[in-house]
Parts: sequence; C-alpha cells; structure tokens
Amino acid sequence: MANDSNRFQAIISHAKEYGFVFPSSEIYDGLQAVYDYGQWGSELKKNIKDYWWESMTRMYENIVGIDAAIFMHPTTWKASGHVDNFNDPMIDNKDSKKRYRVDHLIEGYAEEQSATGNEQLAKDVLAQMDALLAKDDFAGLKKLIEDNKIKCAVSGTANWTDIRQFNLMFSTEFGSTESSEIPPSGGGGANKVYLRPETAQGIFVNFLNVQKTGRMKIPFGIAQIGKAFRNEIVARQFIFRMREFEQMEMQFFIQPGTQKQWYEYWKEERLKWHLALGFGKEQYRFHDHVKLAHYADAACDIEFNFPIGFKEVEGIHSRTDFDLKQHQEYSKKKMQYFDNDIDPATNKPYGNYIPYVIETSIGLDRMFLLVLSAAYEEQDLSTPEKQDSRVVLKFPAKLAPMKLAILPLLKKDGLPEIGRKLMDDCRTSFRCFYEEKDAIGKRYRRMDAIGTPFCVTIDHQTKEDNTVTIRYRDTMQQERIPLDKVKEIVQAAIM
Repeated sequence: MANDSNRFQAIISHAKEYGFVFPSSEIYDGLQAVYDYGQWGSELKKNIKDYWWESMTRMYENIVGIDAAIFMHPTTWKASGHVDNFNDPMIDNKDSKKRYRVDHLIEGYAEEQSATGNEQLAKDVLAQMDALLAKDDFAGLKKLIEDNKIKCAVSGTANWTDIRQFNLMFSTEFGSTESSEIPPSGGGGANKVYLRPETAQGIFVNFLNVQKTGRMKIPFGIAQIGKAFRNEIVARQFIFRMREFEQMEMQFFIQPGTQKQWYEYWKEERLKWHLALGFGKEQYRFHDHVKLAHYADAACDIEFNFPIGFKEVEGIHSRTDFDLKQHQEYSKKKMQYFDNDIDPATNKPYGNYIPYVIETSIGLDRMFLLVLSAAYEEQDLSTPEKQDSRVVLKFPAKLAPMKLAILPLLKKDGLPEIGRKLMDDCRTSFRCFYEEKDAIGKRYRRMDAIGTPFCVTIDHQTKEDNTVTIRYRDTMQQERIPLDKVKEIVQAAIM
C-alpha cells in the first residue's frame, strides 16, 4: 500500500463524495489544512473516540478521564517549554518563495530515490538527516540538501536560504484591550494566550485535583480527548497534518525508577489496541526516536502503512518528571505525591516524590485516516457476461458509521411499514439507515461505499413467514433469517 499516490487520491475523493470529509469553508475556496467532517465522517470519528475512551477508562480500573479547557494560563506554555522550544526548522526557496519543513523536504527526496531504485542512497540520506537533527546542526542540514541537489518542486531550483526555526503556536488576546502583559491569575484586563498545541498540559496542571478528589493511588492514569492547534508552516497530505486537530492522550503517573518497565508495558498495550481492529500486524511497526524531546528519556512511534508510506499514528513517550517539576517551579505549588509503598532499592517507603509519566498520544484525525485507508477497497466484480465493480469500505463493524440498512423492496404492499417497525426496534441500540428509493442493487452499492456492514431487504415473503434477506457487506453473501433475529445479529457483530 505504501507510496500509492493514486490510491491516496482516490480515498480523498471518496471521502468527499460520500460525506466523510469536506474542505473547510469550501464555498470561499477553503482554508489550507483545515477540514470539516461530514455526516458519515463525524459518525466514524465519534465511534473511534468512543472505542479509545472506553478501552482506556472502562478496561483499566486505574485510569480516569477529564476534559480540560483549550485556553490555559500563558505561563503553562512557558513552563512546558513550548514558548522557547516548540519550533520546526524551515527553509525557503529564493526563486519560488515556497517554504519547506526541512525534514519533509529531505524525506520527500528520499522517497523519490527509493521509488527509482536508489534505496541505499535514500537510507543514507535519512540517516544523515536524523543525526544532524539530533544535534540541531542547521548548517550541516543545509549542506546535505545542497550536496544532494535537492530541488524545490515549484521552481525546480536548489536556490535555498539558510535554515531557521519557526514557533508553531497560535496566539491571541484574552480580554477587552490589547496587551502583552500577563495579569495575576483571575485578574482583569487583557493578556496574550495561546491556543493549546497539545492536550497533555491540561492533564498535568490537574494532576493533584484528580489525584485527591478521585483518591487515586500511583500508578494511575488520566485520559483526555480534545482539540489542539499548531501553525504548521507546511501542512500537507490531507487530514494527516492539519492546523486544527484532535488528540487522544493518556498520561500514566508512576514511581520514579519504574519508567522503563511501564514504557515497555504501554508499547505492548497500545499495539494490541490497534491490532484488535484486524487490519493486519504487518501494517504496523515501531519507530524509535533518534532525537528525543526535551522532556523524554525514551520515545517511539507506532507507525502504520498508509498509502503515503509508513507514518506515525501514535506516540509512546517516557516523559520523566519534567512536566510536573516544571509546573511546580513556575506555579510555586507542590506537585508531589506521598507514597507508602516500599522502594525495593532502599527497603523503605518511597515517601514524597514528583511522579514520573508515561504518555500515550494518538492523533484522532490520523487514526480516522488509518481506518479509512485500511478499509478502502476497489473490487472488480466483472464476469464474462457483465462488467461490474464496487468501492467498499470494510470498516470494523464497531466503528462503521451506519450499522444496518433497512431496504424495503417496494414502496407499497405494506413493506415500508414492516421496515419502519424494524427501524424503530433497532435505532435505540445502534445507528440505522432506511431507504426505499432505486433498485436494490444500487442501494447495496451506496451502503458499501459508506461501509455499512449489514443490509436487510424486506420483500413479499416477509409478509408470509416473517423472514428477511440479510446481506453481508464484505462477502456480499445473502441469507434468509427470521425478522426478529436481525437486531441480535447486528448487536453481536458490534460488541
């Protein structure tokens, strides 16, 4: 599936045509790297959120959820390091005036080389890039670009500026008058605030609130789903990299010195969660970070084999005690936990300490694209007698936007009434779709295109013996079943 640009474009087109994803404010020619989720996209997105949320907060007794505000006191981002360190190295082409993120520019060149058979060169260039990025060696990175004669896709020239850092946070004014001054907490007036670039800090500043009110004992986790905003200079690849996106994060608070074992534990647990969707183990891999973030002592990504290649969908990070320690320093509030457990190293109680943290962070929009990409399939169903094909989205039934389509064969003879009764019986348990228009074959194809796993056809035999024809999306097999078994079959599949 990797590096299949035609497939990727087909998925993007299908997403718009069938109500999954639209360019934002498209009637005004859109806004770059901002997208709206349509009627089926919003359902799929919600189902992914529910699947993650329930797996975290229901299946683990020691993980609870919160919903922190997007706006936070600006000192939060000074303490977290985002004000000083949340930058991307960028380079401009002097002829086209187009700006590139340095790693994207070099990775694009490596992909081109790999596609033309120069795989060793591609590996060497990427290895050099990783080493230079780890040292923040911008002069070396520019030399790497120049030595390999990497060109701008627009101008076709290699006339590059020096590499510079750009901060990725959106800022705005909070209050009635413009001011860069930050008043005391709860004070009046205006001050500069940021749209949060990540959801994690909302968890860290609420660590003590949750621990005390929930009487939580370490180890324990706090989960959150929420919007984040990054002023990506070079946003690309559909919803893979956007300026407004959602994260599903869990911060797991642990005893100092246990981070290695918990890091390995959450790597395994998170991969299990992905594999449970059934998209194939070979489609995933771990990628260890060469350059660690300023807060981490270990980090890796779970990468998925998208049509654009293996790309990050989830990160697992050992954040040490950096965040809580920083917030303690800047806020002057103690962020400590008292632990009666025995430290095996000293054979004494742990006592007071600032907990260490293991983070699991998954991009909801990237997960949406993963599910859409893995589910999308073009099938040639032609026979010697007839040309035929279909596009089907083979979503796991639990994630499918629509679970059941109820399709009366005719608009008369009492068939719609039977269909409506079945609809009323099922709609309180799962999402259903009712349609009478067009030939049954066309209706099946429309349901395939939005990924509905079950279609039920009501015909004249239904009136005689209370049976219906159920059609299974993936195999297109049909069978006759009792009408009163429909709800049970669908519920069993979506559990």
